[in-house]
Amino acid sequence: MRRIIITTLVIFSLISCIEKTTHESSNGKAEILNTEEKVTNKTIFKSPSEFFPKEKTQVLVVGTFHMDYPGLDEHKTTNEDKIDVLKDPKKAEVNELVDYIKKFNPTKIAIEAGPSWSATKKMNEYIAGKHRDSRDERFQIAMRIANELKLDTIYSVNSRALSNDWYVKDSISLGKIIGDLNWDYKNTMEGNYKEWYAYNDKMTKESNLLDYFKYMNSPESHQYGYGSYLDGWFKNENNQGADYLTIWWYNRNARIFRNIIGITESAKDRIMVLMGNGHAAILRQLIEASPEYDFVEFNSL
Repeated sequence: MRRIIITTLVIFSLISCIEKTTHESSNGKAEILNTEEKVTNKTIFKSPSEFFPKEKTQVLVVGTFHMDYPGLDEHKTTNEDKIDVLKDPKKAEVNELVDYIKKFNPTKIAIEAGPSWSATKKMNEYIAGKHRDSRDERFQIAMRIANELKLDTIYSVNSRALSNDWYVKDSISLGKIIGDLNWDYKNTMEGNYKEWYAYNDKMTKESNLLDYFKYMNSPESHQYGYGSYLDGWFKNENNQGADYLTIWWYNRNARIFRNIIGITESAKDRIMVLMGNGHAAILRQLIEASPEYDFVEFNSL
């Protein structure tokens, strides 16, 4: 008898779980809800990626500092914080960095250079034994990797910006758009960025190069690096700063990405792109957004 009672209670409990229940709505009236229906009717959405090709071209962007310190960027590294990649311990660290990047096994290597740099000619010279004593990262990293992986071509994907072309074709109309831009507009984060840049310079010298490249190419470093362009003159009234950023820095990197598209032959390509790290943040955005490419995290090799 006791067993029958327990069995009956269990069955009753199960039935009650799927019965309609009532609760008070916001207007005080009782509403009837069906627990079973609520679970069954939940909408399952397809992932947007299901509508696009599964196989994508892999792109590894290697953001770098300029190892020969040409002094062309706004931030200048002090002599005290400069390193020499031709002398140990940094020479050995470059070897370690190169071996790490080779794990990506690129089929194509692109660099920050224009046609006038004559990359193909320099690549042939490098294969013949020249340029080995150059501190330029294009030789120290890109051409060394290409040579060791038996790749005979280096692709130049750098570009001028629309603002440069516009100035040449019609400087008057360009002046009407950005001619009143106040370049000295208050930069609220200037002190923060100066402190961060100085820290970067010191860590380039004090840390292992591979560790520093992983730090420099992290999503957070890219985020804050690009953020430096969104302060100061960017905040000019009448959108002049925003307009100039669009036709200059953002446009230049969009063109660089278009050049990367131009050297892509199939989804099986594995493209390594060596650029100054300032370019890497926007290239990250563009490559991640493209349904044809996969952005490979530097730290994932």
